[in-house]
Amino acid sequence: MTTPPSPLAPYASWDSRSKGRQHPEEAPRYRSEYQRDRDRIVHSTAFRRLVYKTQVFVNHEGDLFRTRLTHSIEVAQIARTLARALRLNETLCEAICLAHDLGHTPFGHAGQDALNACMRNYGGFEHNLQSLRVVDELEEHYAAFAGLNLTFETREGILKHCSLNNARKLGELGERFIRRRQPTLEAQISNLADEIAYNNHDLDDGLRAGIITVDELKQVPLFRRQYDIVMAAYPSLNGRRLIHEVIRRMIAYVVTDLIENTAAQLRAAAPADVEAVRAAPGALVKFSEPVIAEHLELKRYLLDHVYRHYRVLRMTNKADAVINSLFEAFFKRPELLPPEHQQIASQMESQAGESGRARAVADYIAGMTDRYAIVEHERIFDPAKRS
Repeated sequence: MTTPPSPLAPYASWDSRSKGRQHPEEAPRYRSEYQRDRDRIVHSTAFRRLVYKTQVFVNHEGDLFRTRLTHSIEVAQIARTLARALRLNETLCEAICLAHDLGHTPFGHAGQDALNACMRNYGGFEHNLQSLRVVDELEEHYAAFAGLNLTFETREGILKHCSLNNARKLGELGERFIRRRQPTLEAQISNLADEIAYNNHDLDDGLRAGIITVDELKQVPLFRRQYDIVMAAYPSLNGRRLIHEVIRRMIAYVVTDLIENTAAQLRAAAPADVEAVRAAPGALVKFSEPVIAEHLELKRYLLDHVYRHYRVLRMTNKADAVINSLFEAFFKRPELLPPEHQQIASQMESQAGESGRARAVADYIAGMTDRYAIVEHERIFDPAKRS
C-alpha cells in the first residue's frame, strides 16, 4: 500500500494563494486552479503540434526518437517526482513542464536560432517568450479572452529566461528579472527537470541513432558509474536493456541528489512562504556541487559528440535554409500567407509597422511542425508541387 502524499509545505505554491489570472474567472468546481491550467495546456492546439516537432532528430528519421511532445511529458514526470518528495505542488509543476516548449520552432534549437536571426532587426525570437505568447495570445479556444488565461504562477514558470528589455514590457511577470528575484520552487524544479530529461534522453537518442557508442560513453563519469554498477549486477546484459538500465539509474541518481540537496537548502533557508522563496538571494532548488560538475561534463560531451555530429549539423543546415527562405518569402510578400494569417499580418503591421509584420510571420513559422514547414517550403519554392 502506498503512502499518501504529505500536505503541501508552507513555502509551496498553494492554489488558494495564487496571484490569479489576467482575466478573472469563477473558480473551478471540481479541480484546482493549476489542474485547470494543466488541462487547458493539454487540450491546446500548440500542445498537439509538439508531436511533430524535433527534439534532436527530425521525426521522419525514426519513429522512436523523442519529439517535443514526448520530451515535455518526460520532463513533467520527473518534476512531479521532485515536487512530491519536497512537498511542493505537483500539478503546478506538471502544467509548467507541459507548456514550457509550446512556443518552440520546428527543427529544434536549430530552428530557433534561424528564426532569431531572421528577427534580429525586429525584436528577436526566443522560445520561452514565444511559449508565453502562445498561452497569452495565440491559442484560440475561449469566447471571453484570447489565449488560455493561465494563472500567474504557471506563466511565470514558462518564462525561464528574459532580457531586461523584454521584462520591462511584461508588467508584474517581468518584475523578477528586473528586481533579481526568484520564481516559485515549482518553477525552479521544472527548469532542472528539463535539464535532467534532455541530458539523459538526448544521450539515449544519440545511442539509438548510432552516432555515439556505449564504449565511448565510458569516459563520461555520470554514465560510467552507473554502467559499472549494472554490469556488476548483470554481467551478461547488453543491447537496449543495458542502455535503458544505465540511463534510468543515471536519472535516479541525479534526481535523488537534487531532492536531498534541495531539502538541505530549504532547511537552512527556512522560507516561511512562497514570498520568502522569491526574496532568496539565489535558487533554492539545486544539485550538489559534485553532481553539478558531472552534469556539466555530460552536457559538454553531448555538445561535442551529439549536437555537433555531422548528421545533426546537416539537419541544422537544412533547418536554417528552410526557415530563412520561408521568412524572407512571407515577409516580403505577405500575400503568400494563408488568408487568416494575411489578415493577422496586416493588423499587426498597422499597429507596429514592419516589426508587427515580422512578428506575425514569426508566429506562423514558429507554430509549424517539422513536416508542415517542409511542405510549405515545397509549396512556395518547388514548381512541381501544388500550392
